[in-house]
Amino acid sequence: MSFFDQLKWTSDGLIPAIIQEQATGRVLMMAWMNRASLETTIQTRRTHFWSRSRQKFWMKGESSGHVQVVKDVAYDCDGDTLLIQVEQTGAACHEGYRSCFFRSVTAENGSEVTEARLETPEQIYGKK
Repeated sequence: MSFFDQLKWTSDGLIPAIIQEQATGRVLMMAWMNRASLETTIQTRRTHFWSRSRQKFWMKGESSGHVQVVKDVAYDCDGDTLLIQVEQTGAACHEGYRSCFFRSVTAENGSEVTEARLETPEQIYGKK
């Protein structure tokens, strides 16, 4: 039995993937994968995802150059979430931060930025 058969895909054929920087343990991002993007990720050792908003298959870093080299792919005990450990080049976040989780909630129910921005979106992607 393939491990793919042990995964619990959503009704849309997707599974959430948590992307973690292997060297530091920092959670970089969460994205959705379908079977094709997971297969391609395993084959190429670069992360590939399914964009629900754009209805498009994409590789992390295809336009920014901020690729993720896959070091390990694991799944949880329920088979409903992936944990992919990577070596990150540049920013993981499309807003230019190392991690997409760059804001923390404050005691006053506000939020604060907790890490420095590496680049602006304009520097990464150019003017839109």
